[in-house]
Amino acid sequence: MLKQIISIVREAGKTVLSAHDIGSRTHEKTSAADLVTEYDVAVERFLREKLLALLPEAAFLGEEEAGPPRPEQGWTFIVDPIDGTANFVRGLRRSAISVALTRNGAVEYGVVYDPYKDEMFSAGRGAGAFLNGGPICVSEKPLAEGIFSMGTALYRREYFAPTMRLTEQLFERSCDFRRMGAAALDLCDVACGRVEAFFEYSLFPWDYAAGSLLITEAGGFVSALEGGPLPIVQRSGVWASNRVNRDILSELEV
Repeated sequence: MLKQIISIVREAGKTVLSAHDIGSRTHEKTSAADLVTEYDVAVERFLREKLLALLPEAAFLGEEEAGPPRPEQGWTFIVDPIDGTANFVRGLRRSAISVALTRNGAVEYGVVYDPYKDEMFSAGRGAGAFLNGGPICVSEKPLAEGIFSMGTALYRREYFAPTMRLTEQLFERSCDFRRMGAAALDLCDVACGRVEAFFEYSLFPWDYAAGSLLITEAGGFVSALEGGPLPIVQRSGVWASNRVNRDILSELEV
């Protein structure tokens, strides 16, 4: 199953790489910060067709044309066709395709593909996490010797002030931080040890479902930002880290 999902996602990546004249194919959804392109829609429709042909009994939850499925029951594909749409529109080349396959609300398979770097992250529950077929693991550095990444919850501007407060607190305990605008890839950076931690106050399931499995299978830790298990069926704040830094939030004002 995982190999077939990887093959489908890699094929979808060709649409991202072939994109041109993106500005004229971009529209606002709810605001100037909330964009969708014709390529987002095209990739999602391709993934819907191919993934449901692979597992017809599954439901499908996508960012652009989300229907009414209940991902806590049975099999469900949770898909972000282009995570980091604002980056994609601006030619920043930091975007990814994210696909999770859940069963009864638990992620069984996760795939995140960065077509610009040709980096394919994949994981199966209990089978480990991989980058282009090679095993990956989280770092072993404490935050004092490492860096963290963060997102600014652009659809929920009321979280900006607490985001900055938490960023300041973590920065005081770290070497540096990054804000790169694609949560699925930020989670992959934790999974493969490029950064030591990541947080964002509000993400959708298609942003974090696949990445959450990659992190746990790579030996890391992921939870809701306020503590407790990360829900896969609703919007949530997210905290992800290696094992060394999993409890650092208990020392901070969140």
